[in-house]
Amino acid sequence: MACPPWPKGKKLVHLDLKGAPPRMEYLYKLMELFSKLGVDGLLVEYEDMFPYEGELKLLQATTQPSYSREEILSMQKFAKSKGIEVIPLVQTFGHMEFVLKHRPMWSLREVPYCVGTLNPHKEEGVRLVMEMLRQVVKLHPGLNTLHIGADEVYILGEGEESKLWLASPGRTVEQLFLSHVTKVANAIKEAWPHMTIIMWDDMMRGMNHDILKASGLVGLVQPMLWDYNPNLDVEKTVSLLEKYCSAGMSDLWVASSFKGSTSVYNCVPSTQRQVDNHLQWLKVAASLSAGVKLHGITLTGWQKYDHLSVLCELMPVALPSLVACLHTLKYGHFNAEAQNKVIETLGISSVEVEAMERTSAGESLFPGRRLAELIVELNSLLNSDDIRLFENDMFVRGWFSPYHRQRKMVTPLITMQIHSQASTFLTTLQQKVDVLRGEMVRLYPDSTAQEWIEEHVSPVVAPFTENNRGYQGLCEGDGAI
Repeated sequence: MACPPWPKGKKLVHLDLKGAPPRMEYLYKLMELFSKLGVDGLLVEYEDMFPYEGELKLLQATTQPSYSREEILSMQKFAKSKGIEVIPLVQTFGHMEFVLKHRPMWSLREVPYCVGTLNPHKEEGVRLVMEMLRQVVKLHPGLNTLHIGADEVYILGEGEESKLWLASPGRTVEQLFLSHVTKVANAIKEAWPHMTIIMWDDMMRGMNHDILKASGLVGLVQPMLWDYNPNLDVEKTVSLLEKYCSAGMSDLWVASSFKGSTSVYNCVPSTQRQVDNHLQWLKVAASLSAGVKLHGITLTGWQKYDHLSVLCELMPVALPSLVACLHTLKYGHFNAEAQNKVIETLGISSVEVEAMERTSAGESLFPGRRLAELIVELNSLLNSDDIRLFENDMFVRGWFSPYHRQRKMVTPLITMQIHSQASTFLTTLQQKVDVLRGEMVRLYPDSTAQEWIEEHVSPVVAPFTENNRGYQGLCEGDGAI
């Protein structure tokens, strides 16, 4: 059943730079497409790609250069020319892995073994966060909206200082969380009175109405409720938004997902899965009371689950999903008409990237299409039975097992067949990897291409390489019977 189209409010696309930061030339092409699709803004999570200065210079990326100050200013100028607002997202409590991984910052962790959570008791931690924000705001002239993160603050309350604080009667982990966020938000308002502050909502979901109302955050922040599930619970989500509203937090945002939410290592997204998530959000929006002021929706596109995890789907392979999700919001459904719009927009034959074929030459409609095609092709090969089940092949397990190799008791004829098969697979894979690498470095830094290959290709190639190494060892040692 069709829902009304997405109500008035901004549509933001999340740009997660904690992994696979696109080259500026490619980012411009993406913004060109976003503008045509009616995107109002970018929620930019810079992490270590921001050119921090002074004592914070150690936060800059080392695997590839951070964006320069000139690049960030130029990016904003281009975005503005396309009618796209740039909203920075700077984590201020949880998911601070890119900060707290550095040895000089270890003392600011809530507990030594959790790299992501800031100790809320140290004034030095608040000063650090405010200096990060100061540098980001300074490099975004005219900025009026800031996202301070604050999601998934793991292990909060487990640090020694927190345990002492919580030992006082009536104190809770909820209050500990709220006190830090309130302190940061008040400091932001003091520095930039005009600034609108957005934060993720998940740490507040279990709080009751009275705690939220007395939190000090009412009128200070605008919660952004995120849920990426294709089977999102509409009734529960509506109830949660209404709870925030009744507690005085009537200015609200929501967040869906077009990629990076299926699994931590997923390589190719399912468009239908992501569309289903947006169809559920349409039902939520249609069910809200008039008192809820929904300022917009952010279509998140996570590149990593956190700073230290592996890469999720790259942007080119997720563009069909993004365009499909935007059209779903625009039309209130994803019927044949909406699907045809996606196909026409990108010049492809299917909304599912694994099934798409070109219907137009060049990449003017679909920036990064060639890379998307190569990723799909290589991913299909890596997941083929011939590759995945090689180690369980009857001849490999029956005549070329570790037992046989260690004792050099192998049959030459069968060993030669296994070696020939492994060598053919390796040659085919290497040829495809070389082509993919060449295309990937056009859009991303060399380090991203290397990281992607080591994460997605190297583990699959390892058994074949080991097989060939064993074969060579037997040949050189005259180990065959």
